[in-house]
Amino acid sequence: MSQNQAPGYAMGQASFPEMYERWLVGPLFRPWAEVTFEEVKPSPGHRVLDIACGTGIVARVARERLGADGYVVGIDINPDMLAVARTVAPDIDWRVGTASALPLRGGEQFDVIVCQQGLQFFPDKPAATAEMRRALAQGGRLAVTTWRSDEEIRFFRELRRVAERHLGPVADLRHSFANAAPLEALLRDAGFHDVRSRTISRTMRFQDGASLLRLNTIALVGMSAAGKAMAAQERERVVEDIVSESAPVLQSHSDVSGVTFELSTNLATAKG
Repeated sequence: MSQNQAPGYAMGQASFPEMYERWLVGPLFRPWAEVTFEEVKPSPGHRVLDIACGTGIVARVARERLGADGYVVGIDINPDMLAVARTVAPDIDWRVGTASALPLRGGEQFDVIVCQQGLQFFPDKPAATAEMRRALAQGGRLAVTTWRSDEEIRFFRELRRVAERHLGPVADLRHSFANAAPLEALLRDAGFHDVRSRTISRTMRFQDGASLLRLNTIALVGMSAAGKAMAAQERERVVEDIVSESAPVLQSHSDVSGVTFELSTNLATAKG
């Protein structure tokens, strides 16, 4: 779930990975990690691998469920994300590496592998799923989640359209692998069996909608062709303009508890 495409913005004195951990992980990524582990049900003693771990919430939830009897590894291409992960949970085995060439040791394999909101960012998806198959023990379980299209998610669709007034069309990679059928086919082609998928929707609640809006805007600008061509000062100005113009969208999704919106993901599971 590491958003490696986001450029190196800072909010105040904090880096993007620090803000990602502080403002997104609890309300956004932890609930989906819990849902995923309810599906694959790791047992005491299991070995769990979190691919594209970001700051490591999937790995941390796995550790909570397994306790001292389990072994958990988190892999991400972004060393800045992993630096935050190590600070939060120094007892987990964090490794820098790519999904298409997993840094496995001595042919190690895992009982449960999870890739939460990472597959859509991988440049070589067949190579990445082949690596997942190599890393999964016989009879082990895989879980992969990818967001549904933001055309189905009103909140993010409306925010993208505000951003596109300044940036032109934005190809939002977070929603770029939105259909379940190609996801299932990719896993079958990699040699997995008992491949299944379903769409899950949940109501998300953020007490701090302003931070969510700013981080989402930074991500949209960073993923746009126009944003990538901008100098840092211009990029920051555009972020501020988009944040300001997005205030009505934020207000329309707010109540006394903060910002509330529906979010949907594909959850694909398979066996080794």
